[in-house]
Amino acid sequence: MRLQLTRRGDYAVRAVLALTEADRVMATPELAAQMEIPVNFLPQIMPGLVRRGILTRRLGRNGGYTLGRPAESISLLDVIEAGEASAPAPPTCILRGDRCRPSEPCRIHPAVSRASEAMRGVLAAANFASLRNGASLEP
Repeated sequence: MRLQLTRRGDYAVRAVLALTEADRVMATPELAAQMEIPVNFLPQIMPGLVRRGILTRRLGRNGGYTLGRPAESISLLDVIEAGEASAPAPPTCILRGDRCRPSEPCRIHPAVSRASEAMRGVLAAANFASLRNGASLEP
Protein backbone atom coordinates (compact mmCIF):
# COMPACT_ATOMS: atom_id res chain seq x y z
CA MET A 1 0.00 0.00 0.00
CA ARG A 2 1.32 3.47 -0.74
CA LEU A 3 0.23 7.02 -0.16
CA GLN A 4 0.30 9.01 -3.36
CA LEU A 5 -0.48 12.70 -3.51
CA THR A 6 -1.63 14.64 -6.53
CA ARG A 7 0.71 17.32 -7.79
CA ARG A 8 -1.38 19.87 -5.91
CA GLY A 9 -0.91 18.03 -2.62
CA ASP A 10 2.79 17.48 -3.26
CA TYR A 11 3.39 21.14 -4.14
CA ALA A 12 1.35 22.34 -1.14
CA VAL A 13 3.54 20.29 1.20
CA ARG A 14 6.71 21.57 -0.50
CA ALA A 15 5.55 25.19 -0.30
CA VAL A 16 4.67 25.02 3.40
CA LEU A 17 7.92 23.22 4.21
CA ALA A 18 9.92 25.92 2.40
CA LEU A 19 8.09 28.67 4.28
CA THR A 20 8.62 26.81 7.56
CA GLU A 21 12.34 26.58 6.93
CA ALA A 22 12.65 30.19 5.69
CA ASP A 23 10.66 31.69 8.59
CA ARG A 24 10.10 34.86 6.56
CA VAL A 25 7.99 36.23 3.71
CA MET A 26 8.84 34.60 0.40
CA ALA A 27 7.79 35.86 -3.02
CA THR A 28 6.18 33.39 -5.39
CA PRO A 29 9.13 33.18 -7.84
CA GLU A 30 11.61 32.50 -5.02
CA LEU A 31 9.35 29.89 -3.46
CA ALA A 32 8.81 28.18 -6.81
CA ALA A 33 12.53 28.11 -7.61
CA GLN A 34 13.57 26.82 -4.19
CA MET A 35 11.08 23.94 -4.15
CA GLU A 36 11.12 23.20 -7.90
CA ILE A 37 7.45 24.04 -8.33
CA PRO A 38 6.30 25.54 -11.64
CA VAL A 39 5.75 29.23 -10.91
CA ASN A 40 2.44 29.22 -12.81
CA PHE A 41 1.16 26.36 -10.62
CA LEU A 42 1.54 28.15 -7.28
CA PRO A 43 -1.43 30.51 -7.79
CA GLN A 44 -3.64 27.43 -8.02
CA ILE A 45 -2.40 26.01 -4.70
CA MET A 46 -1.81 28.96 -2.43
CA PRO A 47 -5.39 30.30 -2.08
CA GLY A 48 -6.56 27.05 -0.44
CA LEU A 49 -3.71 27.26 2.06
CA VAL A 50 -4.54 30.91 2.78
CA ARG A 51 -8.28 30.16 3.20
CA ARG A 52 -7.50 27.57 5.85
CA GLY A 53 -5.19 29.93 7.72
CA ILE A 54 -2.11 27.85 7.01
CA LEU A 55 -0.50 30.70 5.07
CA THR A 56 -0.85 34.45 5.03
CA ARG A 57 -0.48 36.46 1.84
CA ARG A 58 1.12 39.88 1.83
CA LEU A 59 0.44 42.16 -1.09
CA GLY A 60 2.73 44.83 -2.46
CA ARG A 61 6.32 45.28 -3.47
CA ASN A 62 7.72 43.17 -0.63
CA GLY A 63 4.81 40.77 -0.75
CA GLY A 64 4.64 37.06 -0.81
CA TYR A 65 3.63 34.31 1.58
CA THR A 66 4.45 33.42 5.15
CA LEU A 67 3.08 30.94 7.65
CA GLY A 68 -0.34 31.96 8.93
CA ARG A 69 0.19 30.29 12.31
CA PRO A 70 3.06 28.64 14.18
CA ALA A 71 4.61 25.63 12.47
CA GLU A 72 3.78 23.56 15.58
CA SER A 73 0.07 24.02 14.86
CA ILE A 74 0.19 23.08 11.16
CA SER A 75 -0.17 19.35 10.57
CA LEU A 76 0.84 17.46 7.49
CA LEU A 77 -2.79 16.34 7.22
CA ASP A 78 -3.97 20.00 7.24
CA VAL A 79 -1.69 20.84 4.33
CA ILE A 80 -2.50 17.75 2.29
CA GLU A 81 -6.23 18.32 2.68
CA ALA A 82 -5.89 22.01 1.78
CA GLY A 83 -3.67 21.26 -1.20
CA GLU A 84 -5.75 18.54 -2.75
CA ALA A 85 -8.21 20.11 -5.18
CA SER A 86 -11.22 18.05 -4.23
CA ALA A 87 -12.43 15.91 -1.41
CA PRO A 88 -10.85 12.49 -1.34
CA ALA A 89 -12.63 9.98 -3.51
CA PRO A 90 -14.56 7.39 -1.56
CA PRO A 91 -12.46 4.27 -1.25
CA THR A 92 -13.17 1.52 -3.70
CA CYS A 93 -14.00 -1.80 -2.10
CA ILE A 94 -11.35 -4.37 -2.94
CA LEU A 95 -13.88 -7.19 -3.00
CA ARG A 96 -16.70 -5.44 -4.87
CA GLY A 97 -14.85 -3.00 -7.10
CA ASP A 98 -17.29 -0.27 -6.02
CA ARG A 99 -17.93 1.69 -2.81
CA CYS A 100 -18.68 -0.36 0.27
CA ARG A 101 -22.31 0.01 1.23
CA PRO A 102 -22.63 1.24 4.83
CA SER A 103 -25.58 -1.07 5.35
CA GLU A 104 -23.59 -4.07 4.06
CA PRO A 105 -19.85 -3.51 4.48
CA CYS A 106 -17.61 -6.15 2.98
CA ARG A 107 -15.58 -8.50 5.17
CA ILE A 108 -12.34 -6.50 4.92
CA HIS A 109 -13.97 -3.07 5.39
CA PRO A 110 -13.24 -2.85 9.15
CA ALA A 111 -9.52 -3.58 8.67
CA VAL A 112 -9.14 -1.15 5.78
CA SER A 113 -11.05 1.54 7.69
CA ARG A 114 -8.79 1.12 10.73
CA ALA A 115 -5.69 1.34 8.52
CA SER A 116 -6.99 4.51 6.87
CA GLU A 117 -7.73 6.11 10.24
CA ALA A 118 -4.28 5.14 11.52
CA MET A 119 -2.64 6.82 8.52
CA ARG A 120 -4.72 9.97 9.04
CA GLY A 121 -3.67 9.95 12.70
CA VAL A 122 0.02 9.82 11.82
CA LEU A 123 -0.38 12.64 9.28
CA ALA A 124 -2.33 14.71 11.83
CA ALA A 125 0.38 14.18 14.46
CA ALA A 126 3.20 15.27 12.14
CA ASN A 127 3.50 19.05 12.41
CA PHE A 128 5.77 21.23 10.33
CA ALA A 129 7.97 22.21 13.27
CA SER A 130 8.83 18.54 13.79
CA LEU A 131 9.33 18.05 10.05
CA ARG A 132 11.65 21.06 9.92
CA ASN A 133 13.68 19.68 12.84
CA GLY A 134 13.78 16.15 11.45
CA ALA A 135 12.10 14.73 14.56
CA SER A 136 11.09 11.10 14.60
CA LEU A 137 7.41 10.55 13.96
CA GLU A 138 7.40 7.21 15.77
CA PRO A 139 4.77 6.92 18.52
